[in-house]
Amino acid sequence: MFHRFCRRCAEPVCGRDRYCENCGGWVADGLRDHIEVDVGVAAGVSDRGRRHHRNEDALALRDVDGLRAAPGSAARGAVLAIVCDGVSSSARPDEASETAAEVAAEALVTALRAEGCPAAATRAAIHAAGSAVAELADCGAAHSSWAGSAGVSRGAPACTFVSAIVSDNAVTVGWVGDSRAYWIPQTHHSSAPAHGGSVPTRLTSDDSWLAQVIAAGTLSPAQAAADRRAHAITAWLGDDAGQVNPHVVTIETDGPGVVVVCTDGLWNYLDTVDELAAALPAQALQAPLDAARQLVEIALNSGGHDNVTVAVLPVVSPGQPAPARQEGRR
Repeated sequence: MFHRFCRRCAEPVCGRDRYCENCGGWVADGLRDHIEVDVGVAAGVSDRGRRHHRNEDALALRDVDGLRAAPGSAARGAVLAIVCDGVSSSARPDEASETAAEVAAEALVTALRAEGCPAAATRAAIHAAGSAVAELADCGAAHSSWAGSAGVSRGAPACTFVSAIVSDNAVTVGWVGDSRAYWIPQTHHSSAPAHGGSVPTRLTSDDSWLAQVIAAGTLSPAQAAADRRAHAITAWLGDDAGQVNPHVVTIETDGPGVVVVCTDGLWNYLDTVDELAAALPAQALQAPLDAARQLVEIALNSGGHDNVTVAVLPVVSPGQPAPARQEGRR
């Protein structure tokens, strides 16, 4: 069934097609101005923002059950989120981010079912996503006339990557670039005293010029942040990325809370973990879609200068009910 029309040649295009069968133009981006995804135990929102002409972020969520467990143990489940941010100075960044997110999601599910090791699955998924994005450069010539008419800049398609896997009380995060993941414990919104694992924590470190300069101590944080190179990334997925070395970390939580995964469209306005934790709605654990919506709204109301994508993954205590499915769309 045809649901829309190619903006290049005006021929009808099937609802799930990414390319026009008539002219070969990339057509999926028009569906991505505002996306909400709810898988029941986690949710996310991606929005074009106030200033950009298209959404170059991408979001994938999966709820995976029946994973392998130790002998004598019940089968485990996991929920995963992937957020990618297309590099605007590259060609077809929207295609790069969507390809990376979808390829990585399928690779993660496959690896988790086969091995059950989230860290190994994360590394495998990042490499699969990197290879898929690199392959997009080979088909660039087929779309060069359409890319030129759309004003896409030179360079191989490229994007950043961050993923999070929540299984029981373990959280595994992997990333390349400057998209981020945070752990926000529920105790942050209560009067209960904080204890190990109950402090809001940023789980990722940016692959960026700013982070490198601050780590080297050559400039103060304020001086580095004011430099025009501050947001330049030093690692990404794509044909010109060189060798991809994924960062992967795993933490064990000791209480309920949420993992927040986002692009710089959000953290540009909430740069510190304390700012993000303060902005996170108190009911995020029970209503992750509402929480993602509210965080996106903060970015939009703050100017919305970039695309913004947020995923919220609750981590519940044993015996605690999972979040109820909310009204959402994709």
